[in-house]
Amino acid sequence: MDKTLVVMAAGLGSRYGGIKQIEHLGPDGEILMEYAIYDAISAGFNKIVLIVKPQILEDVKALFGDKIEKSTGIKIEYALQTPDRFTALRPEFSDRAKPFGTVHAVLCAKDYISSPFAVMNADDYYGAEALKTMSAQLENLHGASEATMVAYRLKNTVSPFGTVTRGVCIEKDGYLGKVKETYKIKLMPDGTIRDTSEAEDGPVLAPDTLVSMNLWGYHQDILPVMEQYFESFLTAIAPDNLTAECLLPVMMDALTAEGKIKISVLSTHDRWFGLTYHEDKAGAVEALTALHNNGTYPPTLWK
Repeated sequence: MDKTLVVMAAGLGSRYGGIKQIEHLGPDGEILMEYAIYDAISAGFNKIVLIVKPQILEDVKALFGDKIEKSTGIKIEYALQTPDRFTALRPEFSDRAKPFGTVHAVLCAKDYISSPFAVMNADDYYGAEALKTMSAQLENLHGASEATMVAYRLKNTVSPFGTVTRGVCIEKDGYLGKVKETYKIKLMPDGTIRDTSEAEDGPVLAPDTLVSMNLWGYHQDILPVMEQYFESFLTAIAPDNLTAECLLPVMMDALTAEGKIKISVLSTHDRWFGLTYHEDKAGAVEALTALHNNGTYPPTLWK
């Protein structure tokens, strides 16, 4: 069965302070998304689509894209996320600086998607277990009304260097009941985790709370639904709103509430690490080195 991995790598990386998607982390200079691609191919994905900004396209090809194609024989497709795409309804937004979010990112890749697909961030490490679980579940999706997600334990996804945004999930009988995009989740000095979006002493969140890390799985028939949802989003925002984003967790929550989709929840105990802040880099380098040393990954990902 054909399966496509869609990697969203067009974010600005404003909190990180650079183009984090192409930061060298592995012992052979690997960047973070190479590990997800390696794990996905091992799990049975046979098509890769990278969503990038035009200004990093050639860097991505030179850094690892061409190398992966040569090593695996799998062609990588490159989709460009630019603000002029899918925004004809609102031409005043066609050159804004901030991307339109993750729903828009997937739409920018839709011409390359013709099979069940997984969507993930480029700056997160998901783990081999998560990609294997996702690959297996994609085979059970039969239309736009069925989707899946891999949920992580909140305690495994926080950064000691600042706040993070996570989709806090409520799961019932194996399906997603609700997901709330929650900003400014913070690991406190005493080890508790709080939602500080309203106040520094905001509510404590349970460490084992399930959260979305934007690892979603879809049947390809979801794409027209996404396009319609994005059009509604675009129509509703004010002309002077240059920062609004159309986000996958928000869309999935809305579709769930309307009874238009059922989303199976696949959980993992894998520990997240990524590049939210520049200070995260040292920990990511250490974690990847350990995974190479213990045999999870070969000395060099691509031969």
